[in-house]
Amino acid sequence: MARAPLLQLSDISLTFGGNPVFDGLSLNVQPSDRVALVGRNGSGKSTLMKVMAGLVEADRGTRVVPQGVTVGYMEQDPDLSGFETLGDFAASNLPEDEAYRLSVVAEGLKFNPDAPVATASGGERRRAALAKLLAEAPELMLLDEPTNHLDIQAIEWLEEELRTTRAAYVLISHDRAFLRALTRATLWIDRGEVRRRESGFDGFEEWREETWAQEDEARHKLDRKIKAEAKWAVEGISARRKRNMGRVRALQELKAGRAAQIRRQGTAALELETSAQSGKRVIEATGLAKSYDGKVIAKDFGIRVMRGDRVAFVGPNGVGKTTLLKMLTGEIAPDAGTVQHGTNLEVAVFDQSRAALDPNASLWENLTGDPLMKVSGASDQVLVRGQPRHVVAYLKDFLFDESQARAAVRSLSGGEKARLLLAKLMAKPANLLVLDEPTNDLDVETLDLLQDILGEFDGTVLLVSHDRDFIDRIATQTIAMEGNGRTAVYPGGWSDYVDQRPAPEEARKAAPAAAKPKAEAAPAAPAAKASGLTFTERKRFDDLPAEMERLQAEMAKLTEFLSQPDLFEKEPVKFHKASEGLTQRQELLAKAEEEWLTLAERA
Repeated sequence: MARAPLLQLSDISLTFGGNPVFDGLSLNVQPSDRVALVGRNGSGKSTLMKVMAGLVEADRGTRVVPQGVTVGYMEQDPDLSGFETLGDFAASNLPEDEAYRLSVVAEGLKFNPDAPVATASGGERRRAALAKLLAEAPELMLLDEPTNHLDIQAIEWLEEELRTTRAAYVLISHDRAFLRALTRATLWIDRGEVRRRESGFDGFEEWREETWAQEDEARHKLDRKIKAEAKWAVEGISARRKRNMGRVRALQELKAGRAAQIRRQGTAALELETSAQSGKRVIEATGLAKSYDGKVIAKDFGIRVMRGDRVAFVGPNGVGKTTLLKMLTGEIAPDAGTVQHGTNLEVAVFDQSRAALDPNASLWENLTGDPLMKVSGASDQVLVRGQPRHVVAYLKDFLFDESQARAAVRSLSGGEKARLLLAKLMAKPANLLVLDEPTNDLDVETLDLLQDILGEFDGTVLLVSHDRDFIDRIATQTIAMEGNGRTAVYPGGWSDYVDQRPAPEEARKAAPAAAKPKAEAAPAAPAAKASGLTFTERKRFDDLPAEMERLQAEMAKLTEFLSQPDLFEKEPVKFHKASEGLTQRQELLAKAEEEWLTLAERA
């Protein structure tokens, strides 16, 4: 027997500022759905998700959620007013007997529930919103860019969490690897129309190109028909004027229909110009060391970067990727070691904090106010790769319309800010690009274009990113930063690094003594070392008993909760959630016990 949809939208129409966003949109989300929601920046993905969440009311149409079904939405910019800590916000809708869920999620997302709201960054606030949604465990999750501001380890944890959940979900993400791993259906928003394909994101781009090719062919046939009918109207109408007026009206309708067709949005005119060629050796670092407040960022690190290299920096958040990058470019001095730069270096920087943009100034002012883009005596022109361009024309190259030119930067979306920063970066010739998280908020089409121009760029690229697919497509070398000053350089991108990184035993032998975690100092460590356990395995061996104890305590609470009489009749949703939670913890406990026995045998 078919189950009712978790969510049903029927004949939804919505207009913003006089422009239609959707017209006559209908869709269902089924209980087992794993859906990718894709489309260009500005196509209405987030708006549609808010309609699905019930946060935006449509001008026309209905939204139906069956009684008892819970729908959760991850907010991009959550309202944390009234909460002292991020944890207070994340646990605000959790019953006391389910508060343990937040600690489990916080560990996986590397989210600190005790962090005060007053000093929390935008990334921390978004992680709090994601933790809140996962801890509440609704039957339908609506996730808008959940991987932004997560490092690769947290993304992989989230992947596994979503892979094993019984909830349905709809995902907006620019992370191809994430979408390919998780989705089984695709919703594509294109010029107000939503198409559905019962297949995951892998294969979406081929489907999109086929659809556009069919559209182009139909438009070409229509143009030919209009041309033929127009010729007939001029040459053949006079003889049978009265009888053929219907055909003339049909021609006018064809022309009106052709004019009403919405043109596809173009791609940003991304273009890089390499300045004078740099020396063959771009950067040579030897014996670099750096610490902040006792935290080791780098220890005895060395690398030689040659002209044309594409070097990616990967590792957990807070490990010091940006700091190492700034040491290599000379922005930060190392505590020890040397950095030598080659000749004729001209550097362009894409900063993840968007510090090069003044949020209170307009797009126009951000471009014309840049000393390197300023055209003497002209307030409406900017210098683009040595040539003057009208500021509005240059903004149109990056998909901004004239009405946005005088708008404040703070009013832009994340993707629009990224495009504006690319506009500033690409106006200046350079032979060394420093890109710190350039992929955040960019749509798939812009990412494709950025990848292409980086592939054709004659200079050198230093890249910090958590986008595994983008790293695979760009990097010729990967610097893996694992914490406590441990760094290693691998040829190739992310997948190559995963294939080449040492097995645990090799990592133990290669790791410097100073980098060993404090757990190694425990009395039992020498025996474990003698048995062949690595320090990572030793740490896991020490942690497993506490983890098993925690799981047993959670299971006891859930069992007690489920033992309430009439719980199933009075609170069926809570009963099912608690049952699922108990099953999951039983599975986790069995795995933890098996892992502990394996390590104990070796120890």
